[in-house]
Amino acid sequence: MNSKSYRLDRFIHKHTDFSLSDTRLLIAKKRILIDGKFAETANQRVGDFTHLVLDGVCLNNKTPLYLKLNKPKGVVSATVDAKHRTVLDLISHPRKSELHIAGRLDLNTTGLVLLTNDGAWSRTLSLPATKCRKTYEVTTAKPITQAYVDAFQEGMYFAYEDITTQAAKLEILSETRALLSITEGKYHQIKRMFGAFRNEVLGLHRITVGNVGLGNLAPGESGALSSEEIESVSV
Repeated sequence: MNSKSYRLDRFIHKHTDFSLSDTRLLIAKKRILIDGKFAETANQRVGDFTHLVLDGVCLNNKTPLYLKLNKPKGVVSATVDAKHRTVLDLISHPRKSELHIAGRLDLNTTGLVLLTNDGAWSRTLSLPATKCRKTYEVTTAKPITQAYVDAFQEGMYFAYEDITTQAAKLEILSETRALLSITEGKYHQIKRMFGAFRNEVLGLHRITVGNVGLGNLAPGESGALSSEEIESVSV
């Protein structure tokens, strides 16, 4: 989802009875305020979160939302689904209809999901250049050994796409449990990485995205991100 952006004259024309050419006169008479300052040109950009006032009337006062959710098993990472509960079904925020998901989880994968109405922020989060690290707790059917640690660090070859995964950090917690940190999100990547060792993933739980963690959120609970958390996943 991308953040929308309009030329000022087109925005004014869309939301009022003024024509495109009228905007120049409105600017000259200092009747338009953009983020507290008088508008300067008709081609100024008006974005999703631009505060725009015309003749004392606010035409755009939308504010960004950033939420995190502890997704339970069996809940789908979607805004609408005919068969399953969705992550939005678990959220009680009055503006939840504006939200989209920044980084989906499979139906049976649990843990941290981020939601926002800021398309630019979520797009930056998903860019390969951002290399936002995501950490998962993995439970497997068979023991995890040092060979896994070495292979994940080196990168694993996926023949179907003819790609090699980026270096991933694996920390063994017990015989069949580990923490895995990755900076990309190929299709079913984690299950395929363990599958290379013929080891089935029985449980997958995301605990962090960048510097954002679940905190004290119980399964199904959601909460707002702090300003520090918002910035941490965009750098």
